[in-house]
This record gives sequence, structure tokens and C-alpha cells, in this order.
Amino acid sequence: MVAIDIDFEVFKELTMRRRSEAMTENEVIREILGLSKPTAHTKAATLASNRGTPWVSKGVTFPHGTEFRTTHKGQQYTGIVQNGALVVNGKRFSSPSAAAVAITGNPVNGWMFWECLVPETTKWKTIAELRK
Repeated sequence: MVAIDIDFEVFKELTMRRRSEAMTENEVIREILGLSKPTAHTKAATLASNRGTPWVSKGVTFPHGTEFRTTHKGQQYTGIVQNGALVVNGKRFSSPSAAAVAITGNPVNGWMFWECLVPETTKWKTIAELRK
């Protein structure tokens, strides 16, 4: 699989076009481009390539592809676990608090600041819930 870099605005648009949490960004792009649904072989290859390195912070493992979200001063921010780090606005972070500080400009407990959606689940949780 080939990786491509996209800016945050494009990522946000792809995320907004997902009809459900189960729909991937790749499926959105295939739909926009008018491509047919992938075959079982294509799906297997995509699944294998999506198994990147998880991100581990304070003993909690977030699988590759885990989505993060928060709202600060009325604006929603999103992030995703990619190859061993939390990526927010194209920048990699080693802790949830560092990512939160980048948004707020102030010291903040990232464990209370962020919610996450682990792949193949349907319920958003504050990441602090996962430390218990």
C-alpha cells in the first residue's frame, strides 16, 4: 500500500463524508472517484496495511487507527493513532496532554481532554476510562 500525505482540511472533509464510523477514508475516496467496491482480495490487502504500530501511553495501548476527538472553545478537533503516535493537525505527539496543550496553549490533563473510538468499536470514551 502507498501512503499519501493530506492536510488537515482534506482529512476533516473525508471524515465528514463518512456515512458511518465503520466507513473508512479509503471508501470515501473510492466513492468520490466512482470506483467499484473493492474485492475480497483488495479488502484483505487494505486490512493488512492498516495494521500499523499501536501507540502506548501510560500503559494504555491505542491500536493503529484509533480516532480521537475533543471540543475546545466551540471548535472540534480530531486526531488519529498512526504508526506509534497520536497525530493531530499533521503533528505527531507522544502524550495526550502534549496534543491537548498544542490546541489550548495551556497546561491540561490530556486524559480528561480527549475521547477516543477504538477501531471496530462503536462507543466513544474519554481516554481516562481506559486507564482503569
